[in-house]
Amino acid sequence: MALTRDFKETVKERAARDPAFAKAMLDEAATAFLNGEPHVARLILRDLVNASMGFEELATETNKPSKSLHRMLSEQGNPSMDNLAAIFGVVSKRLGVAFEARAVEAA
Repeated sequence: MALTRDFKETVKERAARDPAFAKAMLDEAATAFLNGEPHVARLILRDLVNASMGFEELATETNKPSKSLHRMLSEQGNPSMDNLAAIFGVVSKRLGVAFEARAVEAA
Protein backbone atom coordinates (compact mmCIF):
# COMPACT_ATOMS: atom_id res chain seq x y z
CA MET A 1 0.00 0.00 0.00
CA ALA A 2 1.36 3.42 -0.97
CA LEU A 3 1.92 6.04 1.65
CA THR A 4 0.09 9.29 1.00
CA ARG A 5 0.18 12.59 2.75
CA ASP A 6 -2.21 15.52 2.65
CA PHE A 7 -0.80 18.30 0.47
CA LYS A 8 -2.01 21.07 2.79
CA GLU A 9 -0.28 19.46 5.76
CA THR A 10 2.93 19.14 3.76
CA VAL A 11 2.81 22.83 2.80
CA LYS A 12 1.96 23.85 6.36
CA GLU A 13 4.87 21.91 7.84
CA ARG A 14 7.33 23.19 5.21
CA ALA A 15 6.28 26.82 5.72
CA ALA A 16 6.58 26.40 9.49
CA ARG A 17 10.14 25.04 9.35
CA ASP A 18 11.52 26.88 6.31
CA PRO A 19 11.38 30.71 6.53
CA ALA A 20 12.46 31.09 2.89
CA PHE A 21 9.53 28.93 1.77
CA ALA A 22 7.11 30.96 3.91
CA LYS A 23 8.47 34.20 2.43
CA ALA A 24 8.09 32.75 -1.07
CA MET A 25 4.46 31.92 -0.28
CA LEU A 26 3.87 35.51 0.85
CA ASP A 27 5.52 36.79 -2.33
CA GLU A 28 3.34 34.48 -4.40
CA ALA A 29 0.18 35.68 -2.63
CA ALA A 30 1.08 39.33 -3.22
CA THR A 31 1.95 38.66 -6.86
CA ALA A 32 -1.30 36.78 -7.43
CA PHE A 33 -3.28 39.64 -5.91
CA LEU A 34 -1.49 42.27 -7.99
CA ASN A 35 -1.97 40.18 -11.14
CA GLY A 36 -5.74 40.09 -10.69
CA GLU A 37 -6.01 36.68 -9.04
CA PRO A 38 -7.46 37.51 -5.61
CA HIS A 39 -8.90 34.01 -5.24
CA VAL A 40 -5.43 32.47 -5.48
CA ALA A 41 -3.97 35.12 -3.16
CA ARG A 42 -6.58 34.40 -0.47
CA LEU A 43 -5.96 30.66 -0.53
CA ILE A 44 -2.19 31.05 -0.32
CA LEU A 45 -2.59 33.53 2.53
CA ARG A 46 -4.90 31.12 4.35
CA ASP A 47 -2.32 28.33 4.15
CA LEU A 48 0.43 30.72 5.22
CA VAL A 49 -1.55 31.99 8.22
CA ASN A 50 -2.23 28.41 9.28
CA ALA A 51 1.47 27.58 9.01
CA SER A 52 2.97 30.69 10.54
CA MET A 53 0.74 32.10 13.25
CA GLY A 54 -2.75 30.68 13.21
CA PHE A 55 -6.01 32.56 12.95
CA GLU A 56 -6.29 33.30 16.67
CA GLU A 57 -3.04 35.24 16.71
CA LEU A 58 -3.96 36.95 13.43
CA ALA A 59 -7.28 37.96 15.02
CA THR A 60 -5.47 39.51 17.96
CA GLU A 61 -3.02 41.37 15.72
CA THR A 62 -5.70 42.69 13.32
CA ASN A 63 -8.38 43.27 15.95
CA LYS A 64 -10.79 41.22 13.83
CA PRO A 65 -12.75 38.15 14.91
CA SER A 66 -11.08 34.86 14.00
CA LYS A 67 -14.25 33.60 12.32
CA SER A 68 -14.37 36.67 10.11
CA LEU A 69 -10.76 36.15 9.09
CA HIS A 70 -11.51 32.52 8.23
CA ARG A 71 -14.37 33.67 6.01
CA MET A 72 -12.27 36.38 4.37
CA LEU A 73 -9.60 33.88 3.36
CA SER A 74 -12.01 31.12 2.35
CA GLU A 75 -12.86 29.96 -1.17
CA GLN A 76 -15.83 32.35 -1.25
CA GLY A 77 -14.14 35.09 0.77
CA ASN A 78 -14.39 38.74 -0.18
CA PRO A 79 -12.21 40.79 2.17
CA SER A 80 -12.16 44.54 1.85
CA MET A 81 -8.91 46.19 0.79
CA ASP A 82 -8.47 47.44 4.36
CA ASN A 83 -8.79 43.93 5.77
CA LEU A 84 -6.53 42.41 3.14
CA ALA A 85 -3.92 45.10 3.74
CA ALA A 86 -4.10 44.38 7.48
CA ILE A 87 -3.62 40.65 6.90
CA PHE A 88 -0.69 41.20 4.53
CA GLY A 89 0.79 43.67 7.02
CA VAL A 90 0.65 41.30 9.99
CA VAL A 91 1.95 38.29 8.07
CA SER A 92 4.77 40.25 6.43
CA LYS A 93 5.79 41.69 9.81
CA ARG A 94 5.75 38.20 11.30
CA LEU A 95 8.02 36.94 8.52
CA GLY A 96 10.26 40.00 8.54
CA VAL A 97 9.38 40.99 4.99
CA ALA A 98 8.96 44.48 3.56
CA PHE A 99 6.96 44.93 0.36
CA GLU A 100 8.09 47.05 -2.53
CA ALA A 101 5.85 47.49 -5.58
CA ARG A 102 7.37 48.58 -8.87
CA ALA A 103 5.66 49.25 -12.16
CA VAL A 104 7.01 47.22 -15.04
CA GLU A 105 6.25 48.12 -18.62
CA ALA A 106 4.54 45.40 -20.58
CA ALA A 107 6.40 44.12 -23.61
